[in-house]
Amino acid sequence: MKKSANIVIMSILTVCLLIVTAGNVFSQEYRTMKGMKYVKAVFDFERGNPLGAVRGLQVIHQTFKDKNIWMGQKKPDIVVVFIGPAVKLTSKNRGGVTADDRKILDQFASTISEMSKDGIKFEICLIAVKAFGVEPSSILPEIKQVGNGWVSLIRDQARGYSLVPVY
Repeated sequence: MKKSANIVIMSILTVCLLIVTAGNVFSQEYRTMKGMKYVKAVFDFERGNPLGAVRGLQVIHQTFKDKNIWMGQKKPDIVVVFIGPAVKLTSKNRGGVTADDRKILDQFASTISEMSKDGIKFEICLIAVKAFGVEPSSILPEIKQVGNGWVSLIRDQARGYSLVPVY
């Protein structure tokens, strides 16, 4: 009996130690952002799986809202560039899509709308749009159409944006 009580106590202490250590690690990690004047990031978004893409957008939105990357009252400058199979998800056309995927694509469109209202910018590569057979006129209105998404990624990196791949 005494041995099992010791095991329980040791387990609880171990969990507490892990929680305290994790908190210290995170606070040290974010401490490195002190003194920064701005945060700029460009997300190279290529996820073509509807559910995975929605989850990816939601994490980008959570990242944008994280006050650790706001410099005072200044919002982070975030751009999402859709390239590759992700362009198929940006179309308002739902022909040939299962009912389950239609719900997910509606959530995808709603998330883009919410993110756009918060100030997150979106671009889409027209080379990929053509390659994946997406009609440009069907692309969600919040997304700016650009000739070449890689040029956008190069431009933003040259302007000091951090590149974040979302594959």
